[in-house]
Amino acid sequence: MRLIDGKKIAADIRVSLRHEISQLVGRKPHLALVIVGDHPASLSYIRGKKNACLEIGLLSSVIELPTEIAEKSLLEKIDELNKNPLIDGILVQMPLPKHIREYKVTAAIAPEKDVDGFHPLNIGKLLLGEEGGFIPCTPKGIFVLLQTMQIPVQGKHVVIVGRSNIVGKPLAALLVQKKTGCNATVTLAHSQSAHLEKLTRSADILVAAMGSPLFIRQEMIKPGSAIIDVGINRTKEGKLVGDVDFEHVAPLAEWITPVPGGVGPMTIAMLMQNTLEGYKKTLKRPS
Repeated sequence: MRLIDGKKIAADIRVSLRHEISQLVGRKPHLALVIVGDHPASLSYIRGKKNACLEIGLLSSVIELPTEIAEKSLLEKIDELNKNPLIDGILVQMPLPKHIREYKVTAAIAPEKDVDGFHPLNIGKLLLGEEGGFIPCTPKGIFVLLQTMQIPVQGKHVVIVGRSNIVGKPLAALLVQKKTGCNATVTLAHSQSAHLEKLTRSADILVAAMGSPLFIRQEMIKPGSAIIDVGINRTKEGKLVGDVDFEHVAPLAEWITPVPGGVGPMTIAMLMQNTLEGYKKTLKRPS
């Protein structure tokens, strides 16, 4: 079994980004982090992203808005950030209060500043295999992990358990592309999939992204496969665990990501990378 150390790989990427940013002449890239309300997990995620910006030399601004803010007012704030030439990336922390429609907020962010990669235009470019759009951070991070560890993808069967718009769907769209490091046969499975265990046992690469603690058991994997665990769950005892029963699955796997320290650090590293790309796009746009 070979551990996929996402923490180390992400750290190496941050070192590279820090070096590139230190060489920039003029202003530094600037990420706007928008948070609505005071949900503890969301506040923690924002702090982590702000600290990552600080570490590599990115500028960041945290815009804290009250839970009761009207959807119209939030959209106006996003429009203001869209028009600000000094802002290169905009991230609105999810989830949002129930009275605000997430799809409206996602679509309101300018595609060239949508460093989360969820704007319909960016998702469309990903699906069509076109260049120039942002790839969502977690799928992009998984792709980089597979490449860095030299895990064969071309012609392999990738089974993704979880059909979210954040991970499952965009990752499937990415790995199926006719590009280097992709060309996989992808099965997108979920809670309603018949014969799920049969599907997961056929996977050369199994991605667990359903948000169910320890769901993937030893008998559900093919020996010698690569296991990518996207899940982050907290047990009653306060322990962080993934969607994979790591203790029992790891001995059978050829490669496996731990939780924590696997996919999570890569997601933030890709956000930093996307923000730098957004900065480069800003410089190319006519003023």
